[in-house]
Amino acid sequence: MIKKAMVMAAGVGSRLEPLTNDVPKPLVPVLNKPVMDILLQKLKMYGVESVIANTHYLAEKIQDRYASQKVVDIDFSYVNEDELSGTAGGVKKCEFFFEDVDDFIVVSADGLHDADIGKIVKSHLESGCIATMAIVSVDREEVSKYGVVVPSENHTVVEFQEKPPLSEAKSNYINTGIYVFKKRIFDFIPENTVFDFARDVFPALLKAGEQINVYRIYSYWSDVGTIDQYIQSNKDALAKKIMIPSSDIVRRYDSVSSVGKSSKISDTAKLLNNVVIGQNCIVEEDAVLDNVILWDNVIVEKGVHLKNVVCGNDCIFKSSVIAGDFDFEIFESKRVVEFSIAE
Repeated sequence: MIKKAMVMAAGVGSRLEPLTNDVPKPLVPVLNKPVMDILLQKLKMYGVESVIANTHYLAEKIQDRYASQKVVDIDFSYVNEDELSGTAGGVKKCEFFFEDVDDFIVVSADGLHDADIGKIVKSHLESGCIATMAIVSVDREEVSKYGVVVPSENHTVVEFQEKPPLSEAKSNYINTGIYVFKKRIFDFIPENTVFDFARDVFPALLKAGEQINVYRIYSYWSDVGTIDQYIQSNKDALAKKIMIPSSDIVRRYDSVSSVGKSSKISDTAKLLNNVVIGQNCIVEEDAVLDNVILWDNVIVEKGVHLKNVVCGNDCIFKSSVIAGDFDFEIFESKRVVEFSIAE
C-alpha cells in the first residue's frame, strides 16, 4: 500500500463566499465535519501514514488544525505558498516529501467522496502508467462545469476537454481530482512557475507518448466548490448517500437532521425538511428551522423562523429569514441579523 499522500489545500474558495471569508475551503463542514477531516480519515483508513498539504489562503487555520495530530492521527506536514502556483505547481513544491517513495497519492481538499482508494492504487500499480486518474460519470447536462476525460476501451486517456459546451463534449466522464503518480511525474513539472495538471501536465504526458490510466468510480463524489454544491452535499449526507464518520442523523416524518455536540434545541422549536445544526448552538422556544445549515455557536432566538438559510459561525438571529426555494440566503460568520428577509 502507498504510505504517502498530498492534499491540495491552497485554494481560496471564492465560489463559496461569504462562507469562506474567514474559513478556508478545506475546513468548510459537511454534517459538522470539515471536508479535510473526512479526507484525512479516509486516507488513513487505506494505509496512508504521512500527508503533506500545500496551503495559502488562511493557511494558519489548516496548519494549526492538523499539525498536532489531535484531530486526525496521521503524520501531517505542510508547505506554505505565498503565491499560488497552480495544481501541479503546488505538488512540485512538495517534491522533497516523496524522495523516498516510488508512487504517491494526490487528492483535492474539496472533494467529498466514497471512492475506494485501495482499488485505485491497485489499478495504478498494475497499469505501470506514470499517472492514474479517478473518473466519474455525470449527467450530460453537467459536463460543461468540469474537466471532461475521454477514455479508451483499455482504460487510458485518449483526450481531455476543459469545460466543453454540451454539443462538443465527447464523454460524460470527468476528472475527480483523485490521482496516483509515479515519482517521475516531477520531470514534467517545471520549478517556480504556475503549472496546472489539466492545462499543462496531462497534455504534455500524452504528447510525450505516456499513458494515463483511468479508474472509474461508481460511488458518491462531489466537488464541494460552490454554494449550490455545498448545500447539495449536506443534503446528500443527511440522506446517507455518503457516510460521514461520527455523524448522528435523526429522521422524523417531517425532517431529517444532524445536531452537533453541546447544542441546545428547545422542546418547542420545530425542525423541518433538511437541517444541520453545528456545535454549541442554541435554538430557542418556538423557533422554526426549515432547510437550514448552521455552523458552530449560532443562536436562533425565540420565535424566529429560518427557511433556506446557510449560516457561518458565531451568528445571532433575532429576526426571521425566509428565502426563496431556489435561492438560499447565505450569511458569513459573526453576523447579527435583526431585520426580516421575506421571500
